[in-house]
Amino acid sequence: MALKEISSNKCFEGFQKVFEHDSTELKCKMKFGIYLPQKAESIKCPVIYWLSGLTCTEQNFITKAAFHQAASEHGLIIVAPDTSPRGCNIDGEEESWDFGTGAGFYVNATEDLWKTNYRMYSYIVDELPHLINGNFPTNPDRVSIFGHSMGGHGALICALKNPGKYKTVSAFAPICNPTQCPWGQKAFSGYLGPDTSKWEAYDATQLVKNYSGPKLDILIDQGKDDQFLAAGQLLPDNFIAACTERNIPVVFRLQEGYDHSYFFITTFINDHIKHHVKYLHV
Repeated sequence: MALKEISSNKCFEGFQKVFEHDSTELKCKMKFGIYLPQKAESIKCPVIYWLSGLTCTEQNFITKAAFHQAASEHGLIIVAPDTSPRGCNIDGEEESWDFGTGAGFYVNATEDLWKTNYRMYSYIVDELPHLINGNFPTNPDRVSIFGHSMGGHGALICALKNPGKYKTVSAFAPICNPTQCPWGQKAFSGYLGPDTSKWEAYDATQLVKNYSGPKLDILIDQGKDDQFLAAGQLLPDNFIAACTERNIPVVFRLQEGYDHSYFFITTFINDHIKHHVKYLHV
């Protein structure tokens, strides 16, 4: 599949690039950011996928998260895709910030309006890795995933639905129990329809109750002053309780004074990269 390079910037001896391609899953042009460390010039490197939150594009993480130095030091390729299809001319896709454009929620839609294009789950799990492995010096057996907010939800469900595919998973302020919060209920009813039993296939709190794959060590950072935590959108306690019940290791860190922003992510991004490196055997 043809890739079009949009930008390339040298950073900590590697290169932060952005590419565009025609997505077969999403039936539109998509962009992704990819950091290629200097080590990738001579060896195949582990890959971490970053999934961003509501309203974000591929740009937010690569310009705000300050991950490049750690990625360079550990020889990690880091891929940051967009958060939804773009420009599909679907009625209603531009009407709200928490549904439609910029809000794909990492599900495969089943409702008529959305099911042709809004297949972010398959894009992240299947199409994008195939594209990355086919065009860049990756080690496809050493892959991990993390994300923020809606993307934290995406990272958790991708790991839980695909035992063994990802060496580990971490998240910043993830939407942990979307079937029980306003954001998730709005998105899932729109993309997946009124049958709430179908929603559970994309809810980390539900998925962890039936997880039976290899050991999965989960790291979650949550800002204590996060306005969306207070508003009941994130519900980490429900996820932690489900993990405890199933004896699935989860480290949950409630960070005093931090909010939902990229200032919070930047502060703890190195901890998350170290968490992934432990399991990627770098």
